Amino acid sequence: MSGQLTIQGLSRRYPGAATPTLDGLDLVVPAGRCVALLGPSGAGKSTALHLVAGLDTPDAGDVLIDGVSMRAVPPERRRTVLVFQQPRLFPYLSVLDNIAFPLTVAGARRTAARRDATRFLELVGLGALARRRPASLSGGQAQRVSLARALAARPDVLLLDEPFSALDPSVRAEMHTLVAELRAAVEPTILLVTHDRHEAAVLADTVAVLLDGRIAGHDTIQNLYSHPDTLAVHHFLGGRNTIHGHVRSGVHHSGLGALDLPAPVEDGPGALVIRQEAIALIAPAAPAADVVATVHTVTSDGPRALVDVVVAGLTLTADVAAWDAPARGDQVGIVLPLTQRHIVAGTRQGAPKATGAPVDRQDAQVTSSALPRR
Repeated sequence: MSGQLTIQGLSRRYPGAATPTLDGLDLVVPAGRCVALLGPSGAGKSTALHLVAGLDTPDAGDVLIDGVSMRAVPPERRRTVLVFQQPRLFPYLSVLDNIAFPLTVAGARRTAARRDATRFLELVGLGALARRRPASLSGGQAQRVSLARALAARPDVLLLDEPFSALDPSVRAEMHTLVAELRAAVEPTILLVTHDRHEAAVLADTVAVLLDGRIAGHDTIQNLYSHPDTLAVHHFLGGRNTIHGHVRSGVHHSGLGALDLPAPVEDGPGALVIRQEAIALIAPAAPAADVVATVHTVTSDGPRALVDVVVAGLTLTADVAAWDAPARGDQVGIVLPLTQRHIVAGTRQGAPKATGAPVDRQDAQVTSSALPRR
């Protein structure tokens, strides 16, 4: 019930559009794995799913399942199933018959189809609702039925188009747990489209960031967070710290001083990026402090707080527990863990800044000679 999905050079420009929605999309989803296609609204995520499902025709490129081109294969024969954001259940059929529908269409006898559908209904935890009509279901229950119907069709590739975005947070969390359980039970190949970083992190083995119609980065979510290939990926994933400078002999020089790097990097201009979650705030006199800074703003976010600090004209953001947050004007020591220092090479001091407290362009040009090497 799983096949490898290969997307090769997929391009699509809609009539009248100034730029293509997809521009040479390349992606592989190994059999039995889940890849999340993560991107902002309008990035082309849903277009990619429609092209894979055969609901639209690409201008260039191909879709292959287990190495076989789908270019000439109609949607109903591709062995892909697309689950949408809104459940598309047949209102006049019972829950059980909704799930059995693709089996009866494929030629199964009604009794056999219902028996098979019962298994998938149990898998999604709704065995007691077999005789209900869709109108009596909650949003989460209806989406469970949609998933059961999709899996009952035994697709080679399951396509999920933001199927949980309309649900309440608690119900969404339940659906995430359900998908993990379904993956363990039937090992489907899944291409998930989402704009939710948390959802991608919870559900997918790897995440492909789609920006401007192309894959800007594809890796585990942990590596994309801590070691992005580009500043665009860093910023899209919520990274708030970008320090422009130069690399010389394995050391990054900027307004923060001379900071050692965890791995060799080619000499030249480069931006040091470090996640706000990786930065620790300690006493200013502590020996472990890489730099000493002044707290500029503290923004509460429930149990967490974002703390903007200023050092040598640069602004850094740390994500800390709210109960450990310092007050505005406090002096704090900043710890930049060596393993979390990452360089995006070739970026200069005029490049776009990460989100967070504003940084004056002139302030960003402070040289590294003012601070010691750490």
